[in-house]
Amino acid sequence: MGETSLVERAAHFIAQLGVILLASKLLGEFFERYLKQSSVLGELVAGVIIGPFALGSLIYLPGMSEPLFSAEGHGSQGISLSPEIWAIAQVGAVLLLFGAGLETDFSLFLRFGVTAFFVGLGGSLVPFFLGAWLTYAFGFSESLFGPPALFMGSVMTATSVGITARILTETGRLASPEGVTILAAAVIDDVLGIIILAIVVSVVRAGEVQPVQLLWLSVKSFGFWLGLTAVAVWAAPHLAKALSWFRSPGAFLGLTIGICFLVSTLTESVGKLAMIIGAYAVGLAFSRTHLAEEMIRSLTPVVHALVPIFFCSMGMMVDLKQMSQQLVFGGAISLAAIISKVGGCGLPAYAAGFTPLASLRTGIGMMPRGEVALIIAGMGLGYGILNPMEFGVAIMMTFVTTFLAPILLVPLYRLPGESLRKKEKNL
Repeated sequence: MGETSLVERAAHFIAQLGVILLASKLLGEFFERYLKQSSVLGELVAGVIIGPFALGSLIYLPGMSEPLFSAEGHGSQGISLSPEIWAIAQVGAVLLLFGAGLETDFSLFLRFGVTAFFVGLGGSLVPFFLGAWLTYAFGFSESLFGPPALFMGSVMTATSVGITARILTETGRLASPEGVTILAAAVIDDVLGIIILAIVVSVVRAGEVQPVQLLWLSVKSFGFWLGLTAVAVWAAPHLAKALSWFRSPGAFLGLTIGICFLVSTLTESVGKLAMIIGAYAVGLAFSRTHLAEEMIRSLTPVVHALVPIFFCSMGMMVDLKQMSQQLVFGGAISLAAIISKVGGCGLPAYAAGFTPLASLRTGIGMMPRGEVALIIAGMGLGYGILNPMEFGVAIMMTFVTTFLAPILLVPLYRLPGESLRKKEKNL
């Protein structure tokens, strides 16, 4: 009985992957060919259509006793997907950021590292305080520093760089100054977001923040990230030399992905940072080696197969019914989410010497919230701090920023113009 149940579950999972790939590829093609938008947008829309809150709960494949997709029995940390779909989606996200790291110009990464720090700082602090203030102003929190306000502010700080990385790759601007700055700033933004979330959880649990613990968390998070990147950069040439020795079919690709997965897992389990940070660090380190182009070429078919699952799964987490219960508050939060990222990230970029167009690209590139915001909102729901209606507002904000980013960013990259103002360009 147990073996049969396991086989049936595997068959159901494979059927889900089949539907996800068919829907995401078909709609991705439609959006790219006929609507002249990024295929990412089509993949997100496909997720909304076939997700557990739409058609997915109504579709029963022949021989299946359960609907194709169901939110019941899942919902861990606010995620309405099965553990299997969630896991394979994260594999896609890790591979996407690994590929983005491989295509990043390492010299530009170093050159714009300081700029990225201030862009990430602005992209965390401005959205946090604006989100907390709006939650208080609309009467959903008793004070500006009440738990609901703090959690909504934390949701606002998140940045899901996967969509932007995909668009930068498609438009060939991944190695541009603003492209490199966005990816580096997103990593910094993620570290800062974890620190902010730790403060909020500390306030919720104990009612106070221990300054020494906060300082230690900050130092540990930044130190782990910097140390991981430094070790990866040092080790990459030696690993590349070892990988060149293998000749059996598939060995090079398998070993490369294996290294990426292991480092990504250590980033999550040891460093308590997102796995995509480790993936990007490994890709960035290998970008300096003689195997970078071969890695990109070998990885491309795998990325095309798995990354759409990630974006489609993000769309599947959208519950339009919950979004509709607080349209005014949700609209205000969504507008604030856009303004705070565009301003909080774009202004530091402009101050660092970017042109107005490149600064706007940077701000909008940092705008998508994605699955990171949903996880934080789910934690608030799990703690009993955010009610289902407030959680729906967080979903609306995530939905709006995630869908608007490719719509706004693709036309901006079609406009001609330099990335840096003339004075900074000559430095």
